[in-house]
Amino acid sequence: MSPLVRAASLTNYYEVARAAGLDPVRMLCDAGLSPSVLSEPDLMIPVERVGQLLQASAALSGNESFGLCMAESRLLSNLGAVGLLIRDQATLRDSLDMLIRYQALLNDSLSLAIEEYSGLVIIREAVVAGRAHQPTRQRVELALGVMVQLIRQLVGADWQPRRVCFEHPAPRDVSVHRRLFGRSVEFNYDFNCIICAKADLDARNPSADPAMVRYAQQLLDGSAMSHQATMLEDVRRTILLLLPSGRCGVEQVAEHLGLVCRTVQRRLAEQQQSFSTIVNDVRKELATRHVIESDRPLTEVATLLGFSAPSAFSRWYHSQFGCSAKESRAARGKMRRLAVLPGEGRT
Repeated sequence: MSPLVRAASLTNYYEVARAAGLDPVRMLCDAGLSPSVLSEPDLMIPVERVGQLLQASAALSGNESFGLCMAESRLLSNLGAVGLLIRDQATLRDSLDMLIRYQALLNDSLSLAIEEYSGLVIIREAVVAGRAHQPTRQRVELALGVMVQLIRQLVGADWQPRRVCFEHPAPRDVSVHRRLFGRSVEFNYDFNCIICAKADLDARNPSADPAMVRYAQQLLDGSAMSHQATMLEDVRRTILLLLPSGRCGVEQVAEHLGLVCRTVQRRLAEQQQSFSTIVNDVRKELATRHVIESDRPLTEVATLLGFSAPSAFSRWYHSQFGCSAKESRAARGKMRRLAVLPGEGRT
């Protein structure tokens, strides 16, 4: 089944599309989405169709920052009951912990993790490309933009991250990125993340309301029971987060999920899946993204896919795709040249 996301993820799509000279109703229909989803924020819709919509909108409008433009007006209320819950936590750390806990109720394809190093906090976000292997730039930028806007609502409108980093290359125009994130934006990074001070996470929230927290959590716990996210989805999201670190064995994934290794393996077996097969599928997805859709050095790609040596990556790539990564890039270059010179090679 395709991963799902709340229709609220398309908040402000209509306005951004119109401003870009697009017909939002036509764009939604072409992506296989009913225009009515814009007025039904709690409806769960396929992530792949949302990705198709954002990618097509960016391409047709010429606005490479289309998803980021949608994020600029995002509010806590757009998260529904999850927004109520995280708004009234005692600290930003508690709010992010709750967001991670209930993330699957908002977006099946997005993974969040928090890492701390020497007084700094890294908020990592990773998205699953899905079976269609769509480019993920628009969804990633929307997700990180929304996260920064939510943090500002929790700790203050003047809050600035230390850095915001993206896996993908920089757009031609970075003005929207600087407007939303400040000047500390980095591209072609190893993973997508927001970096801030540890002190930001531990500052007290003077408006925290424990009674509202209890109310919102009761609502969400009922929803979580009915959601029943599968172990397969949880493991895929965790592998996507941990793979670039080189610490992505079944033991590390189980620890991240708060389970013992044998429990993870048993539940995967019940769905006729194995951990090694899932890792391989995620690697193929990332290989498509980094080899075909980017110009990263292949030594970097090998690291991002969790290989200890470029030679191991080369052997794996050839076994999966029937050619070398260099040959895939060469074929991509030829296709690009043909797109620029459509008459080339014709008789």
